[in-house]
Amino acid sequence: MAMSRLQGSKDFWIGALRAEGPAFAAAVAEAPPETPVLSCPGWTVTDLTLHLAGAYHWVSSFAGSGQTAAPARPDFDATGLSPLQLWQQGYDKLMVLLDGLDPEAPAWNWAPQPKKAAFWPRRMAHETAVHRWDAQLAIAAGEPVEAKLAADGVSEVLDTWLPAGRRRVPGDWHGVVQLSATDAAQDWYLRLRGEGVALLDTATIFDHDDHHARAQVSGTASDLLLALWGRVSFDTLDVAGDRNLLEGLRTG
Repeated sequence: MAMSRLQGSKDFWIGALRAEGPAFAAAVAEAPPETPVLSCPGWTVTDLTLHLAGAYHWVSSFAGSGQTAAPARPDFDATGLSPLQLWQQGYDKLMVLLDGLDPEAPAWNWAPQPKKAAFWPRRMAHETAVHRWDAQLAIAAGEPVEAKLAADGVSEVLDTWLPAGRRRVPGDWHGVVQLSATDAAQDWYLRLRGEGVALLDTATIFDHDDHHARAQVSGTASDLLLALWGRVSFDTLDVAGDRNLLEGLRTG
């Protein structure tokens, strides 16, 4: 299915982490700790930093173990470390782990897909990119997510988050949505079926349920990704058709 193939590879995602991690740290270093993160209501820059640090420490605790059982959340010792130092420690540890990781090795994940280690470089790259955008927004400097990375992030929402039932708002949507990334020459077709979703190959979309509600959304890959994650409104994108369907695409 052309639409859902991984755009990336381990090297691609690690390259993204090498760029996004230091950009996150630079934004955090510039912001007073209690600066509100407007895109994560209720969070400060400190909360955001500890959240990402926690994700890194957690993934590092199991992703290289070869186990597919669900892992426990480890307690990590933060004594004497600032949130940014704790983040840096987690980032450094994660990068060493991911560098040596065989993408085909067994590893647990929470999605309805193969339990392979390749899930985690991809997940951590996108987690870091979106939170880097959050951290930069807190200092009024949000740079878009690089187009190829953002396009893979859109794919991740559609092939991983939504099929895992991780919608922002539960609901009963029925119809087909087409997303078009204007700067990455990529289209996605998603059929919403109540609580379920199916990524469609372009060859299969003109079938017997062509009469269903439809929506088309186009914009940069970064804006599409940020809209799916509820960071920007779909109103900032070019939308045609049934706008109600778009609520069924939000994750997070």
